[in-house]
Amino acid sequence: MRGSSVRGKPRHTSVGATKRKPLSLAERRQLARLEALPDAAIDTGDIPEAPAANWRLARRGDLYRPVKQPVTIRLDSDIVAWFKARGRGRGYQTEINSALRKYVAGRRR
Repeated sequence: MRGSSVRGKPRHTSVGATKRKPLSLAERRQLARLEALPDAAIDTGDIPEAPAANWRLARRGDLYRPVKQPVTIRLDSDIVAWFKARGRGRGYQTEINSALRKYVAGRRR
């Protein structure tokens, strides 16, 4: 169990982890000045914009879990059978959710 504790003692899971030294007063002041800057005052000119092609294969991180709401919906039996047959290691309800998500995303544009 990563990051758990045994009998109240924290367990360290990082191999070769180094201790972080505390920030100096000058470093803390610099961070405070940066935090106070409005977004418009931050120069991002040296950071190139990511091309649209980079986003083609993007996916949400593994930790993203949207809130699910249980519903009862009546679907035609051939539609349910088609989704169940597709499978691909995922449940048919997950596949139906994915299809609906793609549909909604296409309508938002």
